[in-house]
Amino acid sequence: MLKVGITGQKGFVGTHLFNTLGLQPEVFERISFERSFFDDEAKLDSFVSKCDVIVHLAALNRHNEQEVIYKTNLHLVKLLLASLERTNSKAHVLISSSLQEERDNLYGKSKKEGRELLANWAKKTSAIFTGMIIPNVFGPFGHPYYNSVVATFSHQIANGETPKIEVDGQLKLIYVGELVSEIIKAIQDKINESKYTINHTSEAKVSELLALLQDYKTTYVDQGQIPTIASTFELNLFNTFRCYMDIKNHFPVKFTQHTDPRGTFVEVIRLGVGGQVSFSTTVPGITRGNHYHTRKIERFAVIKGKALIQLRKIGTDEVLDFYLDGAEPAYVDMPIWYTHNIKNIGEEVLYTNFWINEFYDSNDPDTYFENV
Repeated sequence: MLKVGITGQKGFVGTHLFNTLGLQPEVFERISFERSFFDDEAKLDSFVSKCDVIVHLAALNRHNEQEVIYKTNLHLVKLLLASLERTNSKAHVLISSSLQEERDNLYGKSKKEGRELLANWAKKTSAIFTGMIIPNVFGPFGHPYYNSVVATFSHQIANGETPKIEVDGQLKLIYVGELVSEIIKAIQDKINESKYTINHTSEAKVSELLALLQDYKTTYVDQGQIPTIASTFELNLFNTFRCYMDIKNHFPVKFTQHTDPRGTFVEVIRLGVGGQVSFSTTVPGITRGNHYHTRKIERFAVIKGKALIQLRKIGTDEVLDFYLDGAEPAYVDMPIWYTHNIKNIGEEVLYTNFWINEFYDSNDPDTYFENV
């Protein structure tokens, strides 16, 4: 079992890496890191000495003063480097650098110099070192105005603001889940390269990203339809957008009922993609679910009976409660990385329709169990 520590564990990429490593507890032991360790030599040394692998992600990406970015990023590398030397660590160290290394800015300069400092340490100590050059990263839970233009646009569109394109450039992109897979591969393969380029997985102009995100707002948020998703990139972008919605106040969404003397008709879902539709009955007091997905889109539609649907983002404590009643049929969609369940809280059998955007595959179920 590899003991892996992540500086910047609570940041955008760090959170995804930490959570993904947690899906393989038989392979990886996660050594927790706190930002305060950088301010305490003893705590930092204790952390470093426990790790077989250290992924250095802690860095400052944006600040009004470029000099602050430069000094902060180099300072963090030097603190880690000093601890590696004090503890005589032989850990495999990976650092995240950027395509901006080649640009004339202090952020890129700080990343390049930090990577080279750690590369020199690894050469002297015969340690394994991976200096990752990473393209533009996007994905769920990134910070708007900080991590990526996708995060900024998604936040603005989901909150009724008007995004503005400053420069309509062509972006080389990688989804955070894909990046995490590359980092884990580099760990397991013990890639020893001072300048290791991680290739982008998609390209898009800023205006193309904006158009897709605006379509998701119109189609999904306003009309309740699942949009057409033509590629893995678009699935990743859609799942990213969904995480910026005001989930608490958007769900549950009530269906439009068409009633006449024959009874009632309800349209459950309109799809721009395929998938699998299921139906279940649940007896009173029983709870289904308590699992989460990392890529799947899923809808729970309550048709008859009373239900409590609960969601909790992995790694957090806040539980979102949604009460649904078949007298007014409604649905709740499950964001990725949110564990969820549904409980029959009524006195009659609960009828629920489930839709998910891909067929169930027992060899790759993308279903991880954790109680809400």
